[in-house]
Amino acid sequence: MNWTKAIISGVVGGVVLTLADWIMHGKIMANTYKNYEVFTQEEAGVAYFFLVGIVIGIVSAIFFARTRGSWPAGIKGGVTFGLFLGCVLFFRSFYNPLVLEGFPYYLSWCWGGINLIGSVILGAVLGAMYKS
Repeated sequence: MNWTKAIISGVVGGVVLTLADWIMHGKIMANTYKNYEVFTQEEAGVAYFFLVGIVIGIVSAIFFARTRGSWPAGIKGGVTFGLFLGCVLFFRSFYNPLVLEGFPYYLSWCWGGINLIGSVILGAVLGAMYKS
């Protein structure tokens, strides 16, 4: 495993993931979130979102690099990796209605889909950048 490639591809993938999440959550889902009273907290600083996205990107890149032989070469392998990662994260989204009072199942489905899309995008970046 090439640690430098894994870290660099993870940072880039994390930034791309954060931007994709901003589009999906901040633009596409913005009006939906206004309809639910679950979201009444103050907004967090944008730097925290990038920090979390980069950490997720790096951890995913290390996992991708360690299992690189299991995936096809290039972007196709990254997308395949992202699809499997996204499936795991999809079902994790259904934890929220169990612990947050008033959290609608509809949003769990939305978040599951957003996690799946984001993971495929992240995987594509990792596949394009971490080729060996």
